[in-house]
Amino acid sequence: MTIRKGACLCGAVHYTLALDPIAVRVCWCRDCQRLAANGTVNMIVPVDALEVRGTLAEFVSQADSGNTMRRRFCPQCGTHLFSHSSGRPQFVVVRVGTLDEPSSVHPTTNIWTRSAPAWACLDTQLDAFATQPPPPAATPT
Repeated sequence: MTIRKGACLCGAVHYTLALDPIAVRVCWCRDCQRLAANGTVNMIVPVDALEVRGTLAEFVSQADSGNTMRRRFCPQCGTHLFSHSSGRPQFVVVRVGTLDEPSSVHPTTNIWTRSAPAWACLDTQLDAFATQPPPPAATPT
């Protein structure tokens, strides 16, 4: 197990992850593309592995999967940090780019590939799902 830390752009929000990720995925859903102007690299961790210091703002919407999504971000700089899905309440999605050491994890899967733009650089060596894959097993990758 590796302890990982991360923060928003301005440093008002910091977090610590006490467990390794269960999955690391590149998401090409339209919501993630709107957040990042590209696909986003996300890791899935158990909710109880995340400790947050600082105040978060929240945006709630319905995802293409039909799940209610709570996207949490820094209210000062706008950095998107976490997502919570009603379909998988035991997990939290953490944006890998906010880690202090983003190279400490490696994506294994591309998801929502049917939404990827024609110019998207999809690593063909990664597993791929056209839409939302089944929930991950509750063991780290």
